[in-house]
Amino acid sequence: MTNKSEWKLTFTRLPDISSDEIIAHMSDVRVVEHMPLLTFKWDRNTVAEFVSAKEECWRRDGLGHWAILCNGTYVGWGGFQKEGDEWDYGLVLKPDSFGLGARISKKAIAFAVADERIPFVTFLLPPSRKKLGGLARLGARFVEETEYDGAKFLKYRLDTE
Repeated sequence: MTNKSEWKLTFTRLPDISSDEIIAHMSDVRVVEHMPLLTFKWDRNTVAEFVSAKEECWRRDGLGHWAILCNGTYVGWGGFQKEGDEWDYGLVLKPDSFGLGARISKKAIAFAVADERIPFVTFLLPPSRKKLGGLARLGARFVEETEYDGAKFLKYRLDTE
């Protein structure tokens, strides 16, 4: 990556990203390591189903996950997904872009703060994630250990009002 001051982050939609790019991203062992629900192999059909599901969130809720670009290059995906009455924020970056997480999250959280539908944001992190200082710097607090689709997660909450 270039100098931090030269990083231009943009959010676009997942259909704008090639299937091959998403397959390579989601098949990287360094990504899989922190995704306990990722128990399958990614292929073009998986990508089509994934993108369709994320686009359905946009249609249903008016908000969803974005593809994230840094200086026009795909670095990962993330955004908000409605889970019951809560808006969950997720971010999945390519390993060479892990260092962009705080900057991307600040931009996304600013979006949530400006959206009156989102009084708070939740974060579900796998217990394998050990570096959690960024959440504290954002103002998120630990809520509980919870189970989602059979996997354990650490749940955090950030009030946006």
